[in-house]
Amino acid sequence: MTTNPAIALDKEDLRKIVADALDTEVAEVTDDADFVDDLAVDSLMALEVVVVLEKRYGVRLSQSELRQVTCLRNAYELLAAKLRQL
Repeated sequence: MTTNPAIALDKEDLRKIVADALDTEVAEVTDDADFVDDLAVDSLMALEVVVVLEKRYGVRLSQSELRQVTCLRNAYELLAAKLRQL
């Protein structure tokens, strides 16, 4: 799977993508809001977010990486690292 070089990782775009996937307000998705504890994300919703992010940014996340995606800040840092490897 290849990524489109025109797709840059922007935290505010990422915030909107996550909010849309979770069907919540963008303002609720703060950098440190825990997806499970603060936003009531269940495992199915979390998987949906990951699928959306993988498709949008052209990356694959391993099982261990999935567990790191607990808030927007972690998701951003993980995606940034993955995109640097491409």
